[in-house]
Amino acid sequence: MNTSLRWLKSLEWRRELNGWARSDGVTWIYIFKVLIAAFLTYWIAMRLELPQPRTAMITVFIVMQPQSGHVFAKSFYRLLGTLAGSVVMVTLMALFAQNSELFLGSLAIWVGFCCAGAARYRNFRAYGFVLAGYTAAMTGLPALAHPETSFMAAMWRVLEISLGIVCSTLVTAAILPQSSGAAMRNALYQRFAVFAQFVVSGLRGSDPAAFEASNVRFIADAVGLEGLRAVTVFEDPHMRRRNGRLNRLNSEFMTITTRFNALHQLLERLRCRGVTPAVAAIEPGLDALAKLLEHFAGRALTNADAALLANRLSEFKADLPERVRSLRAEFVKTDPSDDDLLDFHTAYELLYRFVDDMHDYAQTHASLADHRHVREKWVEPFVSTTNWMSSLASGLRATLILALMSVYWVATAWPSGASMTLVSAATVALSATTPNPRRMSFQMACGTLLGALLGFFITFFVLPRIDGFPLLCMVLAPVFVLGTFLTTRPQWAGYGLGLLIFFCIGSAPDNLTVYNPYAFINDYIAMVLGMLLCAAAGAIILPPNSRWLWQRLEVDLRQQVGFAISAPLRGIRSNFESRTRDLMHQAYGLAAGKPEVQRKLLRWMFVVLEIGHAIIELRREQDILPIHPSYAQWQPWRQAIRAMGRSLVRLFIQPDRHNLARSLYAVDHAIICVQNTDEPFAPHFDTSALRRVKSYLHFIRTSLLDPQSPLAAYAPAQAAQGLSHAS
Repeated sequence: MNTSLRWLKSLEWRRELNGWARSDGVTWIYIFKVLIAAFLTYWIAMRLELPQPRTAMITVFIVMQPQSGHVFAKSFYRLLGTLAGSVVMVTLMALFAQNSELFLGSLAIWVGFCCAGAARYRNFRAYGFVLAGYTAAMTGLPALAHPETSFMAAMWRVLEISLGIVCSTLVTAAILPQSSGAAMRNALYQRFAVFAQFVVSGLRGSDPAAFEASNVRFIADAVGLEGLRAVTVFEDPHMRRRNGRLNRLNSEFMTITTRFNALHQLLERLRCRGVTPAVAAIEPGLDALAKLLEHFAGRALTNADAALLANRLSEFKADLPERVRSLRAEFVKTDPSDDDLLDFHTAYELLYRFVDDMHDYAQTHASLADHRHVREKWVEPFVSTTNWMSSLASGLRATLILALMSVYWVATAWPSGASMTLVSAATVALSATTPNPRRMSFQMACGTLLGALLGFFITFFVLPRIDGFPLLCMVLAPVFVLGTFLTTRPQWAGYGLGLLIFFCIGSAPDNLTVYNPYAFINDYIAMVLGMLLCAAAGAIILPPNSRWLWQRLEVDLRQQVGFAISAPLRGIRSNFESRTRDLMHQAYGLAAGKPEVQRKLLRWMFVVLEIGHAIIELRREQDILPIHPSYAQWQPWRQAIRAMGRSLVRLFIQPDRHNLARSLYAVDHAIICVQNTDEPFAPHFDTSALRRVKSYLHFIRTSLLDPQSPLAAYAPAQAAQGLSHAS
């Protein structure tokens, strides 16, 4: 008995230890790697007698990430941004060395341009813009009094940053490396497990709140996986050879989530009516698919499992047309109405498309086992989009802040005015990529204030009493551990960033340490004031987390329907999916803390994806129709579909009762025109082109009348009761 208890306690202890190692243990390993890289960089910089060893050490704190791929990517763009900023600084100094007002004005415009570029890209390329902006300020402002030193200042900064980058990448790759490629493979394996469970529960009826939460997760997964793919190519040749398939896999995953959302929304609308003959006829196909996916739900989808899934989906897809024909024959015996028959055809058309797209996804996933594969050829990249007003607001905010700081510095001749100006430039640039620059700037100010208090004590009471680099490391290590720990927590990242960067700027000793309390206090006062002014500007000057921006993003989201109608067909599906999800991801993040706004945005996304996808399928069906008079461009049904497209564009640009009524009339008219057209080929489920066209038109109509849609507020009473298609 005692032996069993000891064994159980030992097992429980090992389980807890493994859990800690996978969570907090990873964090502490990362912290110690940061310390090693920082002190190695600091020691080399001092041994080489670089002018500012602290700049090299700050580089470590900025580029270090838990995963090596992120370090490589961030280092690459930091180096590019530093080079660009140094070139611009030297150019401005050569042009305006004798006129500080013109130099400061040009510098403010350059920083604003870089902040606008950072807000536009929102990934590691954005970091290159950030560095290009504040590097010009941090090298140019101190050299303004001595323009002849500007070129060497730029050269020294490039060398110091290069040293920090080399040490960071070396430590990251050599000491317990955390690979981005491994993280990506794990994300791919687990993502389908969650999706399969989501589909199984959705086919059998799921909770609306759980359905919305899962979709929010899938949106974040799609955007996050694209960012992970972009950094993985920096470190992993295995994943670099599969870059096209990874891109394709993400695109196909977005497609199957949209397909299932469309099917799920249609089923929910049908189930709301009760157990109708149409619902009873659809359920057997749904149950068969749910049983197929149960084997893959909740378990990682390895390459071998993906091959097995592809085989089973291929068999299911091959049997589906015959199954549908037999179910349709039984269904017709019940003498269904035209709407019920359209519901039956539409549901099974969506089911068939969903299975077909999921089969493509499984094949692409299984192909990752091969070094070379035909599915690597993929020319439809993930396309991100940003509202131009958001980028412009970020650039305008940065230009105004830097201009204000420059005017104050020139007017007062404050000795620490240069510190306030360059810290403002760094703060506004670093916060340009965040959804809440006011919060980020304020957190950085608090972290800097904490760094000032710790730095004052260390500089004037500790450093004079120690001797040697090992003791210096022991003194600085607690501050660096605290700051690094804070950066690993997203809600406290600003505090950690401010503590690490500005403690080093103000308190880390150079080779020749100067003890000047007056300058020390003045510089930290200037830093904190500059950050607080950046926080105030982030709250006043077009803040991105306010109503104006998410309303603009909602408009952009709705206009994706117009993109689906008018954009060229080549690559349109992946382009439409990625643009819509990227806009939704931005808007959802900016509306954090406002659940009603987030729910409205999510419902707009559902209706945009449903209708946009149906329109794309309609366009593709019309594009591949064989040459026949019934399919000619002048046919009434094709003209009616074009008129429907124009009415939908008007509706999603300006949703109101009048435009919704016009769109419903246009859709009904298109359905009638298709019904009155003779199908020139055999009218089977798998060959009738016009039947598929009619199914998509019917689906668009049901989406417009969905009581859960934001358009429901504009639905006329007679439309909500359903319009007849028989006239």
